[in-house]
This record gives sequence, structure tokens and C-alpha cells, in this order.
Amino acid sequence: MMKWEEVRKVFPNQFVKIEVLKSHVEDDKEYIDEMAVIGTVDELQATDELLSSKNNVLVYHTSKEQIVLKIRSRIGLRRVFRNEYRA
Repeated sequence: MMKWEEVRKVFPNQFVKIEVLKSHVEDDKEYIDEMAVIGTVDELQATDELLSSKNNVLVYHTSKEQIVLKIRSRIGLRRVFRNEYRA
């Protein structure tokens, strides 16, 4: 189990595939608190890896200071979708 700050130090300036272990929601944003690193992802494969990820698995670049996901719900559906939040 690691925090994002630790992941950024161990894997500087890389895409990493992680499993979210603990998060919290504030308003319409999910903040990732603790994670397990599955491994690094080649830059050319990052988009494909992200699109094929399921459940609590994400691909994220360690240049970002924190992992914040915007939660959007679609009217008429009972499912919550995660999207990266860009400030």
C-alpha cells in the first residue's frame, strides 16, 4: 500500500498502473488516498492500458501532483463513471 507522493518518488515522470485501495469523495470529485502499484506502463501503451482497465485500476502519470477524478453520473443510468479531473 502506497500514497501517491511515494509512487511519484519511486517512479518519477512515468505512467504507472495502479489499483485504488482507498479513496474519498468530496462534492463531485474522488481523491485517491492509497494504492498498490501494478507496474509501469510504456508511454505508447498508456491510453490502451487505461481504456482496458476495469474496476479500481487506473493508469496515471507521476508528473501530476495528486490523483483527482471527476465523478459524472448520466441521467437515466444507475452507474457512476470516473473521469480525470483537470483543473
